[in-house]
Amino acid sequence: MNISETIQKSIDLKTNILGNEYLIISIKEAINLIVQSYRDGKKLFFCGNGGSAADAQHLAAELSGRFYFDRPPLHAEALHCNTSFITAVANDYGYDHIFSRLLEASSQPGDILVVLSTSGNSENIINAVQYARSNSVKVISLTGESGGKLSTISDILLNVPSNDTPRIQEAHIMIGHIICEQVEKILFS
Repeated sequence: MNISETIQKSIDLKTNILGNEYLIISIKEAINLIVQSYRDGKKLFFCGNGGSAADAQHLAAELSGRFYFDRPPLHAEALHCNTSFITAVANDYGYDHIFSRLLEASSQPGDILVVLSTSGNSENIINAVQYARSNSVKVISLTGESGGKLSTISDILLNVPSNDTPRIQEAHIMIGHIICEQVEKILFS
């Protein structure tokens, strides 16, 4: 594949998303859920593995710092940023518990967990979602086309219509930026 074909595949996926009325409605629902949670004084947590961890941290920073304009910070935290905690929990309990354990320590009912998983099947993310669901923490999942196991256990599923990991991750950051922009605009306009 050449460079132009790769760019075209990214454009085609975003065009597909633009025409996906269900996905657009689900993005709006995610925005509304996050706005209401912040209005209620709650927190937002993010998690993902690999490139999705980087995207989770990126989106948390957009909300906790700023996006388009100066305004008060919002509580948004990527659950993988404390490497001492991650390595201790992975060593003592297993890697599958790194996110659920920190969520157990930090979350309260009404908070929101945003998970990024191209497959929707990462066990450490599934465990975090199961903890969240059993403790009144709402779950927004960004996945690939099938949604994997997350498709049946998420409050809001934002499943990008693709099976190509790099294209899915590009779409996740676009959707994440849309969410951050709208949340900021609604809360601080």
